[in-house]
Amino acid sequence: MLALGFSGAAMAEPQSERLFTHKNWMVEIVAFDDDSIACVAQVTDGDDTFSVWADPWNPVKLQFYSSGWDFSSGGSADLGVQVDRREAWSLTDAELFQNSVLFNLPEGDASTRFLMEVVEGQTLHLGNDDGNHVQSYSLAGSSASIQALIACVDALAEDDDGNPFN
Repeated sequence: MLALGFSGAAMAEPQSERLFTHKNWMVEIVAFDDDSIACVAQVTDGDDTFSVWADPWNPVKLQFYSSGWDFSSGGSADLGVQVDRREAWSLTDAELFQNSVLFNLPEGDASTRFLMEVVEGQTLHLGNDDGNHVQSYSLAGSSASIQALIACVDALAEDDDGNPFN
């Protein structure tokens, strides 16, 4: 059973517990005030982060964050993401929210291949739909971190066996 050391009955802000750190990456379990729980693996470079959010109940979500971005009006955008010098991936209709770009990975082989590129890669390059560079993120340490993310999601799935009396 996965136990969280969070205090306080009502959470106004998400509460997190760090599970793993390797190189510039960290993996956390995050509890939100709506009682949902998710796991996140993220790499930070100054004020910029690339995060992979996952839980057993929802699609894997990519988040690109920068304090220098302002998407207060919301909307969506088409992006290009490239791992090292491999072929670029198109992220169509990514959500623009505050300082973040969010994208749900579709289920299937293509998403698995993308995540394997992240695990095996050195650098992830984020670009706009014209192919212009926006930001780069180090993937050093991503292999061990994605493994820790999978273990976190597996632990959440084990906790959710459908029996409310466990």
